Amino acid sequence: MADSLNCDLKSLSPLQLFERVTEQGEKVRALKAGKAPKDEIDAAVRMLLSLKLSYKTTTGQDYQAGLPPKDLVLINNGTTKEEDEDLVDPWNVQTSNAKGVDYDKLIVRFGSSKIDTDLINRIERAIGQKPHHFLRRGIFFSHRDMDQVLDAYENKKPFYLYTGRGPSSQAMHVGHLIPFMFTKWLQEVFDVPLVIQLTDDEKYLWKDMTIEKAYEYARENAKDIIACGFDVNKTFIFSDLDYLGTSAGFYKNIVKVQKHVTFNQVKGIFGFTDSDCIGKISFPAIQAAPSFSSSFPQIFNGKENIQCLIPCAIDQDPYFRMTRDVAPRIGQPKPALLHSVFFPALQGAQTKMSASDPNSSIFLTDTPKQIKTKINKHAFSGGRDTIEEHRKYGGNCDVDVSFMYLTFFLEDDDRLEQLKQAYTSGELLTGELKKVLIETMQPLVAAHQERRKQVTDEIVKQFMTPRKLAFEF
Repeated sequence: MADSLNCDLKSLSPLQLFERVTEQGEKVRALKAGKAPKDEIDAAVRMLLSLKLSYKTTTGQDYQAGLPPKDLVLINNGTTKEEDEDLVDPWNVQTSNAKGVDYDKLIVRFGSSKIDTDLINRIERAIGQKPHHFLRRGIFFSHRDMDQVLDAYENKKPFYLYTGRGPSSQAMHVGHLIPFMFTKWLQEVFDVPLVIQLTDDEKYLWKDMTIEKAYEYARENAKDIIACGFDVNKTFIFSDLDYLGTSAGFYKNIVKVQKHVTFNQVKGIFGFTDSDCIGKISFPAIQAAPSFSSSFPQIFNGKENIQCLIPCAIDQDPYFRMTRDVAPRIGQPKPALLHSVFFPALQGAQTKMSASDPNSSIFLTDTPKQIKTKINKHAFSGGRDTIEEHRKYGGNCDVDVSFMYLTFFLEDDDRLEQLKQAYTSGELLTGELKKVLIETMQPLVAAHQERRKQVTDEIVKQFMTPRKLAFEF
């Protein structure tokens, strides 16, 4: 039995081992608190010690609650022991693979479900039209309980959408549009209310900025979000710094979540340390609260049982794993989720985009000339070193950033497939593929800029005023 356990533990990654130790520690505490029989507690403690020993053997470090292993251990040949292990949390995305994060492994690690052909076909039947190209191309690739949302919709039961934005800079980049483009489509095809949380409080807590600057960024980002074309009669956008002080329902849900999540749990989930400010430790409850309809009594007429669907990038999933764990304990339905892949930096899928590096992405403030220069100069190529080699062997669409961007923004499936075949065969050169991307992105960004110019402060105020929306509950 012990040998099979040791064999099982050896197959786990450092992060999986860390999670097992954390879970076992929680189990020991629960047994002690529940005054379980001594032999049961002793067995759980022995298991905990065995897990901690395996963790130390694997990582070379003692287990510390709340400090997951971020730096992978080097072995003698200088390569990482877990070289295929991606790091994904709400603040960090790291991978050593030029193709980007291995999303199939991430689904297994996070315990979510793959969006398969059956689910996409079911969505198509429910809405009576072709699914969004983000679904067809696997850009939204994973879910939690989307089948339940469809059950509700087919039985004429209401649900609502919730997504958000952390306003860390004045200018958003095209990658920030992905959840909003998809959320707008979901809202239109299902005809449901939408709430959009601007976590200006989070950015003040995490970033070196004043509270006034965080609030200013929230309002500027709201203009870009509104410019995506949301309906003011069906959409409520709110700043945490504003709304938290005006909504008793919102604050009550925050407090309920706070009561049911331990300090040790948030340290384990988010990697907080004893030197983090207490604002960070309490913040996950604030991101959880919009998952519950009672946080918006003005919209839902005080009803507490309306399910929420959250489209977001998968790095936000830890917040909502916590939320889904807490929900039944505070008498709320679990939120459902749709997860998107990460939007790659121009320099490649291994590189993280940064608002402080203007060349890492195409920003919504860029001119046509800037867009052309960035793509030509910085977009990582999957082409060969010489034209002769490229014509002979072809390009690699799996690592070519121009092709990756086109999968997000070129809506024509047939055109995308033609480009893929031509580039892979060597018929299409890297410069020609970049030209297609430039011709796709320039009008898209220009059109967004025109719409944004029409968004006045008065329109922002309308979207951000707590009010009843165009739905009866």
